[in-house]
Amino acid sequence: MHEKIKNDIKEAMRARDSIRLDTLRGLLAVFNSELLKKPKSGPTSTSDSQTGLSDEDVIVVIRRAVKQHRDSIEQFEKGARMDLADKEKAELAILESYLPQSMSRKEIKKFIKGKIAAGAKFDKAKAGQFMGAIMKELKGKAEGADVKAVIEAIS
Repeated sequence: MHEKIKNDIKEAMRARDSIRLDTLRGLLAVFNSELLKKPKSGPTSTSDSQTGLSDEDVIVVIRRAVKQHRDSIEQFEKGARMDLADKEKAELAILESYLPQSMSRKEIKKFIKGKIAAGAKFDKAKAGQFMGAIMKELKGKAEGADVKAVIEAIS
């Protein structure tokens, strides 16, 4: 995926698509920063410093960027800066195109009910711990806000 984004930068340059180019260059800068944070010694099964980040790491970084863009859009709209909000929305659409399809709330609810039926203990007082366990299993497949909403609806 890291390589695909590098190739997409070249295509954006050829197409003179400045918004896509700026968005992908920013993403690539974050990838390089993440690579520098990774330890250089020890097992590197999830990433290879020669080729870039693993697909899992890339998705985590993109999800973080998507969340930041959503927060920025909200703030710009509150401040009546629609020009900046529109730019953020365009960048958000580009970033979301690289993410795998997230589970719907209906699918999340079915998954959680299946876990409870299989013997997972669900206590309203410990909903946070339950959510943490569910999020570990659904990592990369579901949005945290959606999981939280489903758990709150069940309790």
